[in-house]
Amino acid sequence: MSAPRVSIIIVTWNALPLLKQCLPSVVATDYPNLEIIVADNASTDASAAWVEQTFPQVQVVRHPQNWRFCKGNNRAVPYATGDYIVLLNNDVEVPLGWLDPLVDTFEQDAAIGAAQPKMLQYDNRDRFEYAGGAGGFIDRVGYPFTRGRLFDTMERDRGQYDTPTDIFWASGAAIMMRRSTLQQVGLLDERFDMHMEEIDLCWRMQRAGYRIRYVPDSEVYHIGGASLPKEHPEKTYLNFRNSLLMLYKNLPPHAWSRTFAERILVDTGAAAQKLAQGQPRHAAAIVRAYADAHRMRASFRQATGGHVVHPPYRRFVALDYFALGRRTFADLPTECFHPAHSSSVGKRAINM
Repeated sequence: MSAPRVSIIIVTWNALPLLKQCLPSVVATDYPNLEIIVADNASTDASAAWVEQTFPQVQVVRHPQNWRFCKGNNRAVPYATGDYIVLLNNDVEVPLGWLDPLVDTFEQDAAIGAAQPKMLQYDNRDRFEYAGGAGGFIDRVGYPFTRGRLFDTMERDRGQYDTPTDIFWASGAAIMMRRSTLQQVGLLDERFDMHMEEIDLCWRMQRAGYRIRYVPDSEVYHIGGASLPKEHPEKTYLNFRNSLLMLYKNLPPHAWSRTFAERILVDTGAAAQKLAQGQPRHAAAIVRAYADAHRMRASFRQATGGHVVHPPYRRFVALDYFALGRRTFADLPTECFHPAHSSSVGKRAINM
């Protein structure tokens, strides 16, 4: 049988050095039925021209302006012809055979809607990477974390997460999705712009009855921070604003009020911490995130139809980390994970 077709979409904006560094590895991928699409967000550094001249086999889609991550990817999807669609950051290097384990995972289980590889640091390849690690989760108020990374603590890869398992979200830096699943649940929510959009999408997939999978036999190497550095207040703003909107969209209405009240308390602590650390602009970004999330909420519908899917970790991960000193995923109490995800610790149409 012929190999299923895979389409890789790489959104880029004024990142020619990163393309030169990482795109050659993507082009060299050892997979027999592959197309690569570079979606250029109106770069002014000749990125599109360089790709066309250097790799004529790569399709270049030129967007008329900087549509950032969500819209940039969504508007490139119509050009993709694959059975599976991979969103890959422009700062990710891949080894030759990284795609095969991902495709095999999908081919063996029709209930899988999205999957991610093991994500390691580009410059330190025995340590997990911030954006995805070994698969993502959220706590009871929507704070994200990954196996291999809690807040700023990134574990060394000692093989502790080398068993394939279900996760709550797959990192948008390197995520493979089934085309038919996207046709059912919709693409990335463009109102998010960037950040948290892949968690929202994975949550919608689970509400539609699909599962999200971590595939350790595939691994990639992520530079990180290319789109928006961690120290930039805009990153704080987008993370907090979009997390609130994601909760509002995907929680059952009866759970929203309680979760929002708890979230206010946790975010008040986060803002106070930023002030104590001498980061008033980040504290202000959290306040602005609340104001804008409240304003934007009118354009969102709360979860209706499909499965009820609650956040998988029933505790507050910030409390565990900062107050109780639990620095790794293995330190989190197993019994506090939803039963559907408890195995990850020890070792189906949805409204937009």
